Amino acid sequence: MEIAPTALVLIGLLLAAWTVGAAWLMIRAGNRTREAGKSRSAARRMARMLDEAPAIALLVRADSRIEGSDRLARWFGLDRLPDFLGELAPGDDRGLSDDQLAELTENVRRTQKTATPFRMALTVPGSQRSLALRGQLADPQVSPGGAALVWVFDFSESETELSRMRSETARAKGDFAALVGLIEAAPIPMWFRGTNGKLRLVNSAYVDAVGAESADAVVEDQIELVEAVEGQSAVSVALDAAKRNEAVKRTVQATIHGARRALRVSDLPLGEEGIAGYAVDVEEMEERGRAHRAYARAQRSMMDRLSIGVAQFDSDRRLAFANQPFRRTFALSSGAEPIGSSFKRFLSDARDAGRLPEVRDFPAWRAEHEEWFAASEPQEEAWPLVDGTHLRVVAQPMPDGGLALIAEDRTEQLALSATRDTLLRTRTAMVDSLFEALAVFAPDGHLQLWNRSFPTTWGIAPDRLDDHPTADRLLEQIGRGLVRPRQAESIGEVIRSATLDRKERAGRVQMADGRTLEFAGVPLPDGNGLLTTLDVTANEQAETALRERAEALEQADQVKTRFLANMSYEFRTPLTSIGGFAELLESGVAGDMSEQAREYVTAIIDSVARLTEQVENVLDLSQSEAGLLPVSKQSVELQPLVARTVRQREEAITKAGLRLDLLGGARVRVEADPRQLARAIGHLLDNAIAASSHGDRIAIEIGREKGATRISISDRGAGMDEAQLRRAQEGLAPTDEGRMERREGLGIPLSRQLIEAQGGTLQIRSKKGSGTIAEISLT
Repeated sequence: MEIAPTALVLIGLLLAAWTVGAAWLMIRAGNRTREAGKSRSAARRMARMLDEAPAIALLVRADSRIEGSDRLARWFGLDRLPDFLGELAPGDDRGLSDDQLAELTENVRRTQKTATPFRMALTVPGSQRSLALRGQLADPQVSPGGAALVWVFDFSESETELSRMRSETARAKGDFAALVGLIEAAPIPMWFRGTNGKLRLVNSAYVDAVGAESADAVVEDQIELVEAVEGQSAVSVALDAAKRNEAVKRTVQATIHGARRALRVSDLPLGEEGIAGYAVDVEEMEERGRAHRAYARAQRSMMDRLSIGVAQFDSDRRLAFANQPFRRTFALSSGAEPIGSSFKRFLSDARDAGRLPEVRDFPAWRAEHEEWFAASEPQEEAWPLVDGTHLRVVAQPMPDGGLALIAEDRTEQLALSATRDTLLRTRTAMVDSLFEALAVFAPDGHLQLWNRSFPTTWGIAPDRLDDHPTADRLLEQIGRGLVRPRQAESIGEVIRSATLDRKERAGRVQMADGRTLEFAGVPLPDGNGLLTTLDVTANEQAETALRERAEALEQADQVKTRFLANMSYEFRTPLTSIGGFAELLESGVAGDMSEQAREYVTAIIDSVARLTEQVENVLDLSQSEAGLLPVSKQSVELQPLVARTVRQREEAITKAGLRLDLLGGARVRVEADPRQLARAIGHLLDNAIAASSHGDRIAIEIGREKGATRISISDRGAGMDEAQLRRAQEGLAPTDEGRMERREGLGIPLSRQLIEAQGGTLQIRSKKGSGTIAEISLT
């Protein structure tokens, strides 16, 4: 059967269409398969994301059936998630507690009925897991029939952090309240500034310091505690501290309660918050600091005046102070150069200057002495120097780690000690060599010291004194050798008076062997008493002889006095009679006389006058030496007195061809006997006239010098050497046969006696060939 071509074409078209349709179906089926795979993969990813999400969904149906993941079961503390809501509290210490389940069930039912969302938080019993539940009505596409969808969040870490933050916040609030209370109760002014420097907070001490009504008034009026110093206000200083982000501390003056006080002000930047500040009253500390500095200056000034060298080293072992004696001792310069040098350097410099003792290993010696700083007790050493100086060095460690070094020059002290030992030995030897018996008793009565003469003088065996017996035991032994043993008590009284009463007493006793002992008690400066004993047997005999001789001398003196009185009468009366009769003969009472008789009478009258003068001189000199010269003082003007004396010798001066000058003396008066003074001046003037040659000059000067009146008589005569002047001043002297002979006249000795009787002095200076000067000094 033949198929028409048209049919074949149609069949062909049909087959082609069928092939295309099949191909399209296959392609579409492949696309759907791929989309289904993608959907399943996306579903798995979504399920995994839900499992890893911080929130897990719990679907609670109307019949209390629940749907959720096993992860949520573990959050609830269960092995797997139960089928119903009520099984979340199985009661075997797993799952939720009954109260938690009851609250959750009530919230779910309310949401299912009213569609009201709820929130609740719970902590799973037996674990630290905290869960937050957010419940709402489920979308019908999720679960039709009024199911509730509960999202469960695990906020354990957040809850812990929140709890910590709540605790810290509470603590911070408490600390802040305590800090505010502390700041408010602080006794020092405190304040807080904003970043702009304005005051924002002040305490009550600040308010009281500035005298404001309240803290609000201080903040409102911006009342500053500290005024500007050198152009910088308190605000500028605080802003500068904030800018540098450094605390600024300064000491300024402020007026508080009407008084200027020193304040230690601190400004503390607090970052972006502002600047805090406080002020501490350091007036007392400053005052103490000033007092301490003044005390330190006074102490160092006082140390400079000490004779002992003192130096101070600080905790860094550097020289902080050295007084002048210390500098001299160790040859330090007087300036500030040594200050600050180390202890090692000080020792090295002192060694170089020869002010340290010679040692073999100096570095080891220096290291050993550096340990003085760490010593617990003072160290003391003796340093003998090469120049013979002996130093006593004391090192006193200080509480601050420093060292006080004291150097005392004991050279003189050691020399004095050696001298003292020598003196003690010398004293012992000297005391032992004395003839006088000596013994020293202590205040308690014990014998302390004695010499060799003491036991011999009192008749005691020397070995009895070796045990230093008491005075009572010693007196018992002494009493056995006395004529009257009871006199030993008087010796004891003398010892007690010297040691206890500190008074001197003396006494005398007779020994049985015929000796006479004289003793005395003398208090010594050290509190002891000295008993001195002397054998006066020979003295007593000599005293008796001297007493008898003194009586004889007194009788002889009385005889001399009577003799002088008789001689004054016996000499003057005959001479007066002879002179009177000669004058009568010269006047012609007995008739006219020849020229030769007249010459004889004139010679008799001149001889009587000279003899009368010599007799008066001898009597006056004898009376003066015997202390019997009568002196009647009165106020005398010297110039007329001297002029009268000169006029009496005018004839002799003219006859000898001499010139006499009287200088000064106008209105000069003295208290003296005019007759005796005139005689003394006359004798000296006679000597000057006799010693002068024709044409010589005699000068008499009267004046006052240093409160005394001086009369000077000078001549240019032959003068005298020392031997002649000595003989002239001796006058009459006894010869070897006991007679009195004239040496150089009586003028000078008599003048001296007459002037000394007036309370004055006579000095004579003479030189051979240059003349003589006699000076009278009257006060």
